[in-house]
Amino acid sequence: GSCRFLTGRDRLSQNGQEVHALCDLSFPLVGNPSLLSISDVSSYTQVGHKLILSYPISESRSQLVNMQIIDLSLPLKNKAMEPEEPKIKYLNHKKGALLLGLAALIVKGSIMATLKNFFLYLLGIFRVIPSDFPEGIGLAWEKIIAGTHAGTHLDAPYHFGPISEGKPARTIDNLPLEWCFGNGVVLDMRHKKPGEVILSIDVQNELERIGYRIHPFDIVLIMTGADKHWDRSDYLDCHPGMSREATLWLIEQGVRVMGIDAYGFDRPFKNMIQDYLKTRDKSHLWPAHLAGRVSEYAHLERLANLDAIPVPYGFKVACFPMKIEGASAGWTRAVAIVGEME
Repeated sequence: GSCRFLTGRDRLSQNGQEVHALCDLSFPLVGNPSLLSISDVSSYTQVGHKLILSYPISESRSQLVNMQIIDLSLPLKNKAMEPEEPKIKYLNHKKGALLLGLAALIVKGSIMATLKNFFLYLLGIFRVIPSDFPEGIGLAWEKIIAGTHAGTHLDAPYHFGPISEGKPARTIDNLPLEWCFGNGVVLDMRHKKPGEVILSIDVQNELERIGYRIHPFDIVLIMTGADKHWDRSDYLDCHPGMSREATLWLIEQGVRVMGIDAYGFDRPFKNMIQDYLKTRDKSHLWPAHLAGRVSEYAHLERLANLDAIPVPYGFKVACFPMKIEGASAGWTRAVAIVGEME
């Protein structure tokens, strides 16, 4: 259960707007299967964090060609620059063969049957050992101890508080899937210094600069450049943060998911705490997060490679989180999908 599988189909409604129909736990979402069938790929190239797919041109219909899938995610890893460091235990193929053989002895719900199997194992009657496997090795796997807010992740409304818009806040497993796939917009805020606040006027000025107007369900990505400091000692404190007003303004435009390529969506902890201790003004504490108590939304934290997206808009974002029951967040493999219709 480590992947979020979906089936998706895009279509154009009569008013010319895209409609996305998504079904959970089925086939991977690849847009319109008639346009983006993996079986139709004529060639692909892996270039760093990009997967570039090429599709043949059909005479009977338009095709998405030279599609780029750009990885916008940071990995989970041991010794990551996180306050709560993930711990990953790697079990290699040799150990996997041993453990799989032992696992065959366990009869869930019956101690007596399990003990009987262990006795037969010791006698060599009911036993599978590593040398019994092809090439003497079994399967590899990992055990992970990590918070749901480690690595690239999507914060659910429940993370911000138990109530959102006067109703019980949604946990990550109840987040609408339609929120997690849509048109992407990159807003360049790299001119903002670490610890500074990103105001609504900053957002509006950047939209004016790139010549774009926000549409409902756009996925807005805030580029600070802080991802270039990932795994360095200053990563936690090297970014600006979204203000409450900027967050609420985007929500008012119909945005339900937004994200940032920094450790947190708000300013660094130290800046918020220092301002609060000076003034005792509670509004300094996680203002962008707590905006979610007033207006429902979700946000991505610890994105990466936003500068690799070649256009500020005109691309898709997919950011489906792990389906963790009752959780405030879920690990996410966020990607941008860029291509041309011919």
